[in-house]
Amino acid sequence: MSAHILVVDDVAQNLRLLSDLLSARGYRTSTAASGEEALASIAADPPDLVLLDVMMPGMNGYDVCRAIRADPACAVLPVVLVTALDPEQERVKGLNAGADDFLSKPINQAELMARVRSLLRVKTLYDEVQRQRAELQAWNATLERRVQESVQQLERIGQLKRFFSPQLAEAILAGGADDPLRSHRREITVVFLDLRGFTAFTETAEPEEVMAVLAQYHAAMGRLVLAHEGTLERFSGDGMMIFFNDPQPVADAPARALRMAVQMQGEMAALSGQWRRRGYDLHMGIGIAQGFATLGGIGFDARIDYGAIGTVTNLAARLCGEAAGGEILISQRVHGALQDGTPDAAWSIQEAGELELKGFQRKVPAWRVVCVS
Repeated sequence: MSAHILVVDDVAQNLRLLSDLLSARGYRTSTAASGEEALASIAADPPDLVLLDVMMPGMNGYDVCRAIRADPACAVLPVVLVTALDPEQERVKGLNAGADDFLSKPINQAELMARVRSLLRVKTLYDEVQRQRAELQAWNATLERRVQESVQQLERIGQLKRFFSPQLAEAILAGGADDPLRSHRREITVVFLDLRGFTAFTETAEPEEVMAVLAQYHAAMGRLVLAHEGTLERFSGDGMMIFFNDPQPVADAPARALRMAVQMQGEMAALSGQWRRRGYDLHMGIGIAQGFATLGGIGFDARIDYGAIGTVTNLAARLCGEAAGGEILISQRVHGALQDGTPDAAWSIQEAGELELKGFQRKVPAWRVVCVS
């Protein structure tokens, strides 16, 4: 768009002359016949440059120039004073008033255009800097908002992780086509663990001692659940149920579950040593099973847990109940999946025979995992 130039002069002939000269060069012009009219025009339709006559009745050019500079919005508006007076004497007055340049009457067309182009170039550069500054401020505001949103998102994830697994919390916040809390069926590997000797311990220990032991136990096991990306279904006193392959699918669920269980027994051995010195005889048994289950949100609007329902969860719990302290028992399907995979140097597998498990009409074949130190 062409620059807008305001011409201010109380002589109509001068207004027409300057306006015609500038319009012929492609500039958009407006005119004012007095200082008051000039200030009103600047407020209504801000120009890119002002050609301002000095000698005018009422407000002279210096008064108008000072009024322009008093407005922060016009701090860099180029003002050219046009005078028929002695330029040497008037220059100091004009500079004090805030003028940018001077032209002497009668107007030299070449000088007029050169000064107009020079000042408009400076104004254009200033406007570009201001535009970039505004863009930068907008970008900074957007970045600040996005950072704040990310912080809030992390806070929400942190809060959800206190009730759900990290994978489920992130799936809930991410949204998408599938609701992770909606009931669905999937093959999972379930790990169930609890403490041997815990009931006897609670009968003789103080409640504070019991809570301290549980805090150590849950913290140690919880770290390994997170490290192996398992989904912690629930705590039940000293019992914990973890499953793999939901809500986020994993390719090596049985092997991943067993690696976690082996490391848990290693952690438990260290904890048992500490507790034994304090007179607590506690060990841990683990059962692992694989099979299909129905998964999703269980509860009501005010409180929802994420759970799995199916024979596989019962089987893992029953195997856990049969496991001795420090022992890991696995089901036939877990054993088959491990046999199909790459052998692991951290364990060896032995037959445990067929077990009579509560809730199962037939004996259930099981295998015992021996940790290799």
